[in-house]
Amino acid sequence: MANIITDKNNGVDGGNDGNTLPKRYLVSAALPYANGLKHIGHLAGAYLPADIYVRYLRAQKRDVVFVSGSDEHGTAIPIQAAKEGITARELIDKYHPIIKQNFDDMGISFDIYHRTSEPIHHETSQEFFTYLNDRGELEEIESEQYYDEEAKTFLADRYIKGTCPNCGYENAFGDQCERCGTTLSPDMLINPVSMLSGNAPVKRFTKHWYLPLNRHEEWLREWILEEHKNDWRPTVLGQCKSWIDGGLQPRAVTRDLDWGIKVPLAGADGKVLYVWFDAPIGYISATKQWAIDNNKDWKPYWYDRDTRLVHFVGKDNIVFHCIIFPVMLKLHGNIVPANVPANEFMNLEGDKMSTSRNWKLEMQDYIDDFIKKENGGPAMADVLRYYLTAISPETKDSEFTWKGFQDANNSELVSIFGNFVNRAFVMMHKLCKGKVPPFHKEVEDELDRTLVADIKSAKEKIEGLLEQYKFREAQFELIDLARKGNQYLQKREPWKKLKVENDTVIPMVDNAQKIVDNTLHLCLQLTANLAILVNPFLPFTAKKMLHMMKVVDRMLDWENAGKIDLLKTGYTLRAPELLFRKIEDTEIAYQVEKLKKGLIKQDDAVPVAPSHLLETPHPEQAEDKPATAPLKAEIVYDDFAKLDLRVGKIVSTEKVEKADKLLKLQIDLGFETRTIVSGIAMHFKPEDIVGRQVVVVANLAPRKMRGIESNGMILMAEDANGKLHFINPEEAINAGAGVS
Repeated sequence: MANIITDKNNGVDGGNDGNTLPKRYLVSAALPYANGLKHIGHLAGAYLPADIYVRYLRAQKRDVVFVSGSDEHGTAIPIQAAKEGITARELIDKYHPIIKQNFDDMGISFDIYHRTSEPIHHETSQEFFTYLNDRGELEEIESEQYYDEEAKTFLADRYIKGTCPNCGYENAFGDQCERCGTTLSPDMLINPVSMLSGNAPVKRFTKHWYLPLNRHEEWLREWILEEHKNDWRPTVLGQCKSWIDGGLQPRAVTRDLDWGIKVPLAGADGKVLYVWFDAPIGYISATKQWAIDNNKDWKPYWYDRDTRLVHFVGKDNIVFHCIIFPVMLKLHGNIVPANVPANEFMNLEGDKMSTSRNWKLEMQDYIDDFIKKENGGPAMADVLRYYLTAISPETKDSEFTWKGFQDANNSELVSIFGNFVNRAFVMMHKLCKGKVPPFHKEVEDELDRTLVADIKSAKEKIEGLLEQYKFREAQFELIDLARKGNQYLQKREPWKKLKVENDTVIPMVDNAQKIVDNTLHLCLQLTANLAILVNPFLPFTAKKMLHMMKVVDRMLDWENAGKIDLLKTGYTLRAPELLFRKIEDTEIAYQVEKLKKGLIKQDDAVPVAPSHLLETPHPEQAEDKPATAPLKAEIVYDDFAKLDLRVGKIVSTEKVEKADKLLKLQIDLGFETRTIVSGIAMHFKPEDIVGRQVVVVANLAPRKMRGIESNGMILMAEDANGKLHFINPEEAINAGAGVS
């Protein structure tokens, strides 16, 4: 237990987000599963915003450590290994270096990208568990869990599939439905089956260790909902409040599984630490390894209250990083996060990204198609970084479209940013002999003073926005400054003030040379400022600009932003190079077609079990299907009483764009009209069902489907042929009437 420190700070915030700057920062980005390639939704959700923030902090010369790494435990690993016919170890050894290289190619500048399979992580996680258990902070609880009698093993949530109670999808996992996104538990599934054998699992008793979150509700409510009500994102606060208000329950920290970190207790054979427990500890073990590699002390980054701890995650990880992990950290004596600027989800061309349906754009595909191509290079990594930041899902779900990607590049990076820098360099070489011209104070005017003020103001705005984790707005201010540079050039029109004939510069107006000198002097100073300000967002572009200006990396220090004497008078600059290239329509058409061709229909995605457990049914057995589905698990009256069933009337209908199965319905419930999205479009014509009375689950939590918020569910009956039928009163009844 040499690396464990006693409760020193009682779980204080990692660097209070007030006016006083912390001594150091520990920035983490969620550990991705090493079970396959990662798509741009992952990049946009956690890694890109974290990298922008860290690059800004480094430019500010602040002490910061940026950690992440492969999450190599949990059921996702052996499940994918079985699909690929290799061992779990072979799987993580295959994907870890690929994912790491993908991040490198996209400019994600981790100080360390670690692995949870490393011995130092196993030791750290076991020490953490032992520390909590020895102090009575964990509870031993015996409970019933699903067990596969043929495979002779308890089943983790991801080894169970069944019908989603929310949308009816028949291949929902035991922890989440990939069709509608609902968080589930195996007990919620209809007709659950084991993915190992295909059989219905049974319930058996097993003992596990639990983290009693219910003991910490009061502290969590005060710390999150009061102390951070003004500086955490509304999405984060809302999700945390929902969990806390719903009453926190003990959460298991161990599982019955072969793959993972062994529980360090006698009599715990066959049990491992639950992946959600060991994965965030990976931030600590990564920091330890970084400290070893760099001859540093890791402890201040996790125990000193003058450290600001910031977690970058997607919204599906909010609860783990805002409620569960902070409780663990507080009990262990660590600091707790100062902020968790979680992002919403990013959709793709009108639909949710899905690995199972192959509706995704993997980083590797983008790298192959745009960066490694002959006309690609690192600049194309910056193009994706730019567009993902421009549509960053900071406050709500956003959508990546190939047309939007093309427009962002051609209309903003090429036509505004790149165009300004290129014009400034071309005219400097043409009208000022390739050298930075002097600035003549005697001809300075209001137009010049306005541009100088804009440069200083942009620096202050961008800095303030980055400190608040508002990366999308900060990048907008950056491109807007380049836009102002173009406007300044257009108003000055230096090409009309000096004319070049046979290498001779001829003045066209009074004081022409001085006016042109001032114009290009300020444009070049603005270019230097743009390099500094763009560096957190587009690091490859910043490097290219440094090369053109013949200056060293330290010019990118943030303290230089806002200055207008960065390039000295008389200094010779290199010839201009285009920062960005135009993206052609043919490239976009190819990507759209490639996406469509790769799509796997959701209904085709079936459970995949290890090949030695799969059997081909006899033809006669395959055709002998029951006319009705088997009964669901028994419930008590209190379970049924939670449903608020109301009679409603369909007042209007319309098809949902790009969704053959969905109808958008307006339902009159008497006291209000609701929007409900229902998968009945293949069974009814929209115009034929207007006026129908239906039964609605009125207290179902809202759920977005294809970008539309659905507020309820219509009850339907399905016959043996798969045809749907409305459930409605025999006679007309007032809308809003209860059903019991």
